[in-house]
Amino acid sequence: MGLVNKDTFICFDCEATGLDPQKDRVIEIAAAKFTFDEILDSQEDLINPGIPIPQHTIEIHHITDEMVQGKPTINEMIKKYLSFIGDHIVIGHGIPFDLMLLDSEAKRCNLASNLMNQKYLDTLRMARLYGESPTNSLESLRKHFNILAHGAHRAMNDVVVNIEVFKYLSQKFKTTEEILKRMEKPIALKLMPLGKHKGRPFREIPVEYLRWAAHQDFDQDLLFSLRSELKKRKQGNLFSQASNPFSNL
Repeated sequence: MGLVNKDTFICFDCEATGLDPQKDRVIEIAAAKFTFDEILDSQEDLINPGIPIPQHTIEIHHITDEMVQGKPTINEMIKKYLSFIGDHIVIGHGIPFDLMLLDSEAKRCNLASNLMNQKYLDTLRMARLYGESPTNSLESLRKHFNILAHGAHRAMNDVVVNIEVFKYLSQKFKTTEEILKRMEKPIALKLMPLGKHKGRPFREIPVEYLRWAAHQDFDQDLLFSLRSELKKRKQGNLFSQASNPFSNL
């Protein structure tokens, strides 16, 4: 690992039958080995999941049962992808999901995988740190950085866009090590990313909701942001009591 613009990374993206990495199956996978100068190698495959693809996920990635009919199973393809990924640092948008998904598939094929120990950089979290895009979806970041869309390919299109987004989000950093280090710490979010208060600044959210949300199974950045806001309010109340000698009368 050295200068971020000289290192070699793997960017990969899976399309799946759903959002549960334990139960759902890969239906498409794309991966590219790249440096900041070029894409060195890439591969993509449609995969037959052996189960019907639910309609609501077809609406997202437009991959139908007919398209995967007669395609190889993950059993036939997974070794190729595991060796392609190797021990490179993996880049992806919400990449822990893709790593878990592929790791579950490896387990089903009785293969040992190192995916859960893989070093990775999640461009979703890097975008939160950057903090200047209206939302942090890959599509929103693509537009924010004026990156061209790359045609109709699904997973590979996302990979190519993701690589360009990663380059922009890395600009503040000199070395890859520096980014990995920063990503170990939680990142404060500007706006609530989900639920009924989605899109609102944390300071505008009722305290009961903050208390409830702070005990949910959310990711570290959101929990950190919720708890920071609760802490601020606690200190704020103490401060207003201290500055008003009549507050206890």
